[in-house]
Formats: sequence, C-alpha cells, structure tokens
Amino acid sequence: MTRATGICNDRCGGQGLFTLSRETPEDWWEVEALFDTCFLPGRQLLSSYQLRDGVEPVSELCYVARDPMGILGGAIRYWPVRIGPHWSLLLGPIAVHPVSHGAGLGSALMRQSLADASDAGWERVLLVGDLPYYHRFGFRKLDGVEMPPPTNPDRVLGLALVPGAWDGVSGKVQKANGTLP
Repeated sequence: MTRATGICNDRCGGQGLFTLSRETPEDWWEVEALFDTCFLPGRQLLSSYQLRDGVEPVSELCYVARDPMGILGGAIRYWPVRIGPHWSLLLGPIAVHPVSHGAGLGSALMRQSLADASDAGWERVLLVGDLPYYHRFGFRKLDGVEMPPPTNPDRVLGLALVPGAWDGVSGKVQKANGTLP
C-alpha cells in the first residue's frame, strides 16, 4: 500500500517527488547500504541492534521513499519488543540519504508509519534518539524503561498511540520471542 506521494519541499530542486511504499525483500540490501551511509560503520553494535538480532521486522510498518527514477532517499523500520508483559514497537533505524536532507522525507516516513502502527492496533512506540527532533511527533522521555547498555537513559523515548499506553510500563526492554500481539 502506498498512501503518501508528493513528498517534497523547496530542497528537491524541481527534480520531482518522492513516493513512500512498503519495503520489500528486494529493497533489503539497498536499505542496509543507506543505513551504513547514514550511521556509524559499527551501527550493529548499538544496544538497539541487540533487540533486533534474529527478530523479523514488523514488515507492514517498514517503508522506503524513492524518487521518480527509483533512487532510494529514505527508509524506516520497526521491530517488536517487550517490556515485562507489555508489547511495544521499537522504531529504527530511520534514515534519509544526505542528498535528500531537508526534503521532508524523515517526517513523511514517521507520520505514515506511525499512522499505520496505530491503525494496526499497536499501543506504544519506543526509540532511542534525540528528544528535540522526536518531540514534534509526540515522543517524550521515558522513565523506568531500560534499554540494554550502554544506552543513555535520557535518549529512551516513547510515544503512546493509545492514551495512557505507557502508564505503568517499566522495566528492561527485551527481545521479542514468540507470537506478536
């Protein structure tokens, strides 16, 4: 399903629009190359990757943004995790290719995927990131939710897709095993 088209602002330079579509298995290695471009070479050593290792992403929430020539401009992925008995989505990575910065792709990827997560019945989203950026999407700092070390607790953020979804949720974030909710 493609819901968002026409993603562009003045930085596109008149070269056309980006289209969001669900990531397919054929996109996998191109998306991985984008993440390598945008993040440290050792990104797989980050604590979030400990929770992703051996777990399939929530494919219906993973998107790519491509220009009219099919060139990848951005991507977002989500993974299931648990905090005690509570399921959550772990957002990330999200990346926009450096040449596409400022075109609104990050916001479009966030808004589309979060709307789909809500439509799919997910209650909460977790990420490790910068509050000044993610606050505009409704994320707030989570107290009592512990990512694997060496995560800075000030960067553990959450978004309630259902009012009160984070109320009473605390503990260590664990890799999802078993059937999704």
